[in-house]
Amino acid sequence: MDGGCLYVDVFSAGFSIVNLNASGFWGRAPFARRALNAASAPVDAEVGGRRVAAAATDGEAAASERLLAIEGVSLSYRNGERIVRATHEVSFDVFGSDRFVLLGPSGCGKSTLLKAIAGFIEPVAGTIALDGQTVRGPGPDRVVVFQEFDQLPPWKTVVENIAFPLRIARKLSRDEARSRALHYLEKVGLADFANAYPHTLSGGMKQRAAIARALAMQPRVLLMDEPFAALDALTRRKMQEELLHLWEDERFTLLFVTHSIEEALVVGNRILLLSPHPGRVRAELNSHAYTHANTGDDAFRASVARIHRLLFETKEERPGFAEATMEAYA
Repeated sequence: MDGGCLYVDVFSAGFSIVNLNASGFWGRAPFARRALNAASAPVDAEVGGRRVAAAATDGEAAASERLLAIEGVSLSYRNGERIVRATHEVSFDVFGSDRFVLLGPSGCGKSTLLKAIAGFIEPVAGTIALDGQTVRGPGPDRVVVFQEFDQLPPWKTVVENIAFPLRIARKLSRDEARSRALHYLEKVGLADFANAYPHTLSGGMKQRAAIARALAMQPRVLLMDEPFAALDALTRRKMQEELLHLWEDERFTLLFVTHSIEEALVVGNRILLLSPHPGRVRAELNSHAYTHANTGDDAFRASVARIHRLLFETKEERPGFAEATMEAYA
């Protein structure tokens, strides 16, 4: 992407129509800007005023099929005598092998939305569909890695923790479950700790074990709810790098929740920005340009600042905000 510049995309991965839903210009018509990759990239076509991505290869097409469709989802929960609206009419799609990030400030409903996708919460409005089927409860096709370290039953060894759900949910034999568990422990660098108990592991190692357990289930979508938020800065960075290495090997579909703009830019290839409470869609960004090696660059810092403005600033707070933001993405 030219200069690491982001573009905003409110349509599916096949379209590149720029649209910002930030306060101050909701209801405006989309403004179009295609951020082109290298000259060797496939040429896009324009159809009915929309720019449509060039045809993908067979492998790319298989990976880019729409898996998850969120349509107008509103979520509420009871807080004492009050009914609190967590999200309001949120819509987005997640495609095969996406690293899709839900980004927003604390209280915007992103974790509540993740729990609804997992099947733990029923929307008060809208629909959630996986592979075209409405989500009506939890299932092995969606596995969650939470922020808390202690996600593993303490009376089982690490390998037993990973093998057990494979035997129950995937109906594998004892030997098959153990073999797959050991495979994923090797992937996350915990092969030497297969027979250890969870209380002997560090926080980062417990999260690796939880990730191995989730990947061993081979879900359609891996859901991660701020999984590295409680780790120290060095371990958090290492875990982000390890997650990306795992994705390169496995090409799983990831839905990742964070309130860190920097983490979202590094981990995600698509980022949905949610407004402060209640969570509404502010914008959707395609972010392919950044790794940890770029975090000190001017372009990275500029992208962080732009996303912060999209999340928090309104036209009333900053005259000319909409026009300035449009210019920044032009």
